[in-house]
Amino acid sequence: MAASDVREYSAEARSTSAFGRVLVSARDQHLVVDGPVQNGCPGEAITPGELFLAAVASCGVELVEVIARERGTGLSQVTARISGTIDRSRPVRSDLTVFNSVHLDLELGGVGDEEAAALVAAFTAR
Repeated sequence: MAASDVREYSAEARSTSAFGRVLVSARDQHLVVDGPVQNGCPGEAITPGELFLAAVASCGVELVEVIARERGTGLSQVTARISGTIDRSRPVRSDLTVFNSVHLDLELGGVGDEEAAALVAAFTAR
């Protein structure tokens, strides 16, 4: 395996003086995350579930751009919209909380339908 194939990531999350408010850091980047109001938390900042979905969506956008560049396409824009549902009354697993459903919609600009479909297929195959 080539050294460039290995990618290591780390992040830190720590509590703040406000109950349910968390400071998240990765390298020199920081953001505030709030637990949801259903847990008695502020719910004003992005929540952990939203942050997870945003990470998946941003990964999708970045990978489609990388694949398009590798293929030399005319891709000019990628938009990812993602939504998920957690239904605590119908858990997928009894030992932990996971999304019951997640839907990712990608919109690609600058390419035709056929090329867009090929890019999405290449993304989903990774």
